[in-house]
Amino acid sequence: MEPKPFKAFKAPERILLGPGPSNMPASVSQALAMPVIGHLDPAFLMIMDEVQEMLRATFQTKNKLTIPVSGTGSAGMEAALANFIEPGDRVLIGVIGYFGERMVTMAGRYGATVDRIEVPWGQVLDLGEVEKALAKNKYKLLAVVHGETSSGAQQPSIKEMAVMAHKHGALFVLDTVATLGGIPVEVDARDVDVAFSGSQKAISAAPGLAPITVGARGEEILNKRKTPVGSWYLSLSEVQKYWGKERTYHHTAPIQLNYALHEALRLVAEEGLEARFARHQRNAEQLWKGLEELDMELLVRREHRMATVTSVKVPPSASHDLVKKRLLEDYGIEIGAGLGQLKGQIWRIGLMGHSSQRKYVSLVLAALREILASG
Repeated sequence: MEPKPFKAFKAPERILLGPGPSNMPASVSQALAMPVIGHLDPAFLMIMDEVQEMLRATFQTKNKLTIPVSGTGSAGMEAALANFIEPGDRVLIGVIGYFGERMVTMAGRYGATVDRIEVPWGQVLDLGEVEKALAKNKYKLLAVVHGETSSGAQQPSIKEMAVMAHKHGALFVLDTVATLGGIPVEVDARDVDVAFSGSQKAISAAPGLAPITVGARGEEILNKRKTPVGSWYLSLSEVQKYWGKERTYHHTAPIQLNYALHEALRLVAEEGLEARFARHQRNAEQLWKGLEELDMELLVRREHRMATVTSVKVPPSASHDLVKKRLLEDYGIEIGAGLGQLKGQIWRIGLMGHSSQRKYVSLVLAALREILASG
């Protein structure tokens, strides 16, 4: 039997306005095409040092343990839980959407007793309720999502939550997958102990790396563990020896993904965080105004909306799937579908990193106007 001939794959051009990934700048795409070198090559070791330095600036922290984990944002989430949970620990997780639910599932798999505090998707946690929940038990950590990708809700009062967690002797863990590089994270100013993210959203690098940063409290707990971390691959005690001065082999780093992350972070630094945050907010507000002018209802109250992902309710007269399909086929625009309990009820429009551009806002609004008018 003769082997089947396969044609070379050519990816279609898309305008990525979903909840991730975002479009990459040309120089980031070009970085992926540079030659592979060894993961202990002196030139790559220099890239590693600079990536860590730029990640600290982007997380707005001085934490020594700040590295990109080899894996997507979910690997960052798993690393942020697996390294600090031992069997029998009790943890509290704030659930405001799909990714809070995922943290509940992950924490349980590492042997934790998991308590949850939750609100309907699209809403945010109340500080008073969090305080009451923390007072009920002795918790190892409190974990919350900064920007919930499934609903577009941004949790406020992060610093106050960290204060509450520390008052009750718990670590404070923050999911910044959809916010890092687009919305202020301020790890040090807000006293966040552990924060993790993904490379492919507001940073606009290629998917496959998960930045994580760990402060002094987190490192202390990591050093005092009585049992090995449940995930060998994501054990920060071992991985950091490769990223630190020891350069001890742990696994072969994804070389080209780190090239792309280096270039994407360089562009973040070049633009400046304040200018970048202002751009994301400005474009989000233009989108919100345009959607409201189309008589479309947004899921999240204005004061709790995140600038990187907007959830808009599907009008009764429209087909959730058909509109998404026409946007993709007729305009080359990708937007996101609803997840979990919001499946079929909302569209999620992402304006993250390089995809947060005024021209894209105008284009998606014009496309939606035409599609909805045509029935």
